[in-house]
Amino acid sequence: MSAYVLVAEDDEKQAELIRRYLVHDGHAVTVVHDGPTALTEATQQPPDLLVLDWMLPGLDGLEICRRIRNTGDLPILMLTARYTEDDLLLGLDLGADDYMTKPYRPRELMARIRTLLRRTRQQTHTEAVLLKAGPLTVAPDGHAVYLHGRQVNCTPGEFRLLSTLAAAPERVFTRAQLLHCITDHGRTVTERTVDMHIANLRKKIEASPRRPELLLTVHGIGYKLSRGRRDV
Repeated sequence: MSAYVLVAEDDEKQAELIRRYLVHDGHAVTVVHDGPTALTEATQQPPDLLVLDWMLPGLDGLEICRRIRNTGDLPILMLTARYTEDDLLLGLDLGADDYMTKPYRPRELMARIRTLLRRTRQQTHTEAVLLKAGPLTVAPDGHAVYLHGRQVNCTPGEFRLLSTLAAAPERVFTRAQLLHCITDHGRTVTERTVDMHIANLRKKIEASPRRPELLLTVHGIGYKLSRGRRDV
């Protein structure tokens, strides 16, 4: 499963180590060492995957991630020396698909990369299906969400969570079940990640986020996607 991977890492030794492992796995690789160059490469010649260091000179990884998410769904794996839960949530909120904290084991990094590439290609080859719940439509194959026919921009994590809920409207999902659908095995994250995604989605699809009609909390259990009172 070869792919074109862009590596944005200012530590030249780390970048070279990542490059060697990727080449060994059969991938084509471009390495850059600063933020502006990373953004230019990612937008002018989009790779299949971006390995993005948080702390890049000129333009940090979070800003690069935010700008890329405004225009597309390029898979992004964030590398960071930051390890607090708030840092993780910030990265996910801005659209990173996965993250690894430094120092990391190169073999684990390669495993994460293979998982992201496999997931992306599975989504690309998924049969066209539209998931509907009231005024909300989710198109898994196109990675698109529509509310009353107007497209809603979602981060990859928000989209995976919403797709899971939309596949079974009115079914109650526990936080643990939803966490499983948006993360990979081996990552140490908490159910607060789910709550963050729900809060952000409510801002995007609810007329009144504090009085939701679609994304409902089922106290003591989790969440469900209701068909709402605004069915069309």
